[in-house]
Amino acid sequence: MVNMTAVNPKEEHRCTPLVEVMVDTGAELSWLPKQLLLDAGIVPRGKKRFETATKQLVERDFGYAILKAEGYATNDEIVFAEEGDMSFLGVRTL
Repeated sequence: MVNMTAVNPKEEHRCTPLVEVMVDTGAELSWLPKQLLLDAGIVPRGKKRFETATKQLVERDFGYAILKAEGYATNDEIVFAEEGDMSFLGVRTL
């Protein structure tokens, strides 16, 4: 588990609170709760389909953010996790 925050790339003073997330090397992208991202002014730019660990296909919004975890930062896509979804740091962010 690591603590991660998403920073709005257009208004860097706006960010999510730190969220404890699982590092998931089986996931391409990182996921954070939708409402936290919206509250930070991070907006959806499109939708993507994902296959969950249980082989279920889901569609989620994604956007762009500066992701910070454990002293490191990178620009990346971020998935807007829905209620019931886990929050995690994906392999591309890692």
